[in-house]
Amino acid sequence: MRREAKRYTVAFVILAVLLVSFVVWNLNAGSYGISVAQVMQIFLGNGSDATASRVVWDIRLPRVLAAILLGGALSVAGFLLQTFFANPIAGPFVLGISSGAKLVVAMTMILFLQRGLLSNSVVMIAAAFVGAMLSMAFVLLVARKVRSMSILIICGIMIGYICSALTDFAVTFADDANIVNLHNWSMGSFSGITWSNVRVMAVTVGVALVWAFLLSKPMGAFQLGEGYALSVGVNVRRFRVELILLSSVLSACVTAFAGPISFVGIAVPHLIRSLFGSAKPILIIPGCFLGGGVFCLFCDLIARTVFAPVELSISSVTALFGAPVVIYMMIRRQTKRT
Repeated sequence: MRREAKRYTVAFVILAVLLVSFVVWNLNAGSYGISVAQVMQIFLGNGSDATASRVVWDIRLPRVLAAILLGGALSVAGFLLQTFFANPIAGPFVLGISSGAKLVVAMTMILFLQRGLLSNSVVMIAAAFVGAMLSMAFVLLVARKVRSMSILIICGIMIGYICSALTDFAVTFADDANIVNLHNWSMGSFSGITWSNVRVMAVTVGVALVWAFLLSKPMGAFQLGEGYALSVGVNVRRFRVELILLSSVLSACVTAFAGPISFVGIAVPHLIRSLFGSAKPILIIPGCFLGGGVFCLFCDLIARTVFAPVELSISSVTALFGAPVVIYMMIRRQTKRT
């Protein structure tokens, strides 16, 4: 027991150190170089360079916080879906949930912009939630008809392709030049995040994470089987609904602000389980949040610095590093079966 506690402590320390390191690195790296000492002076209110202060406070710090919050949210959403379907390949992107949210958000933005209206953060999250729930409803409907998880995954991928195609059509044939720029958002990006966005996402993600953490005990029972969960008094029907709502809210928040981001919801929970050597929700939920933040900070750093001033799509970078993890996970799982 003491050995396990030591491993858990070391795992959390590793994640915390990586998180702090990437926060600092993201704040001082970019086309406008800012040293660590300058960043510290700016935080202490002693910064003499007004341009550097604006870059840190108005551009980089909101983006860093968004990467942490949204990366953590996406990772936790993936873990909840993997628990729900009892399959490590389940995730918001693979099941088409992110694509459904993307479609409704894009249509909502087009509608607002064409009428000369501004769409605020709450409207965007609500639109993304509706899209996520519609996609989830389709997945659940298919799950009732088929028992094969592989078919369910394929159906989720297909609905994702359909939603992405409809989004591309809507953006491509839009009349307003501002709407055409939605193509960049549809590819996934943390750019353009404001402090008002950060406040809304912090409240949304924070409430959802606390709710998920409070479900740790029934989640642990559910991992041992539905029958066991029922025997220890878990209301399985209500529990399933809560998992669906939580994963949809978290996925919707990510899509509303940063667009669809691939592979984070699948790869990070797997890495966290390997790091902790455990699948206990009370450990994995905070671990996934920290791990998702670290992963997205790392990918965002690459996206905006490697080919600067050109910025890569965050989804392209997360796929580049996340896909090999998923491939390894599937090969390892197949090897264990044989």
